[in-house]
Amino acid sequence: MNSALALASVTAILKNLLENGLVAHGVTANVGADTTISALPPDRIKTGEDERAQLNLFLYQVTPRGLNSSSRYAPEGSPNRRPGTPLTLELLYLLTAYGAQDYHTEILLGYALSLFQENPVVTAATIRKILAEVSSAEGGKLVLPALAALASPELAGQLHQIILCPQLLPGEEMSKLWSTLQTRYRPSMVYKATVALGDPARSEEAA
Repeated sequence: MNSALALASVTAILKNLLENGLVAHGVTANVGADTTISALPPDRIKTGEDERAQLNLFLYQVTPRGLNSSSRYAPEGSPNRRPGTPLTLELLYLLTAYGAQDYHTEILLGYALSLFQENPVVTAATIRKILAEVSSAEGGKLVLPALAALASPELAGQLHQIILCPQLLPGEEMSKLWSTLQTRYRPSMVYKATVALGDPARSEEAA
């Protein structure tokens, strides 16, 4: 099922928005060092003396929203079953900035917050464009197998839109989250990405 790749697609799209946005704003010049954008569990990020200027986007929670999921997965013949009902998911991402020098984390996180503020809704057209870009091997570009799998037009058609919204996570909850991750705390922000998955034909009509 192409929809099985939807979570990876959303992460790839948000990561691409950060990469292109930081390049467009000349953030590397402001930081004075190469900047990396990753989508890894925080415990995989190297910290300490060898810490790089880096933004990391980590998907740590996935939940269905409202009654869409229950109606979609109701048993055959059930009056609650609605085959055409999109599955709406809420994805929680931990956006974290890293840096070994003064102000690196503040600059990177500040730009990331600004970029997501400027792009609160990712439309179906933008989704198709980004997925085609990140999965294309044109010009001899080396594409990782995981990204190449996102090239299907049907997959892009199943993602109607992505709505981004910053989340207020109280200090105690943020502390518990980082404790669970078992790694060093770094300045972070939590974002909720709401995405509706459905029939590709419906997405084309909406576009």
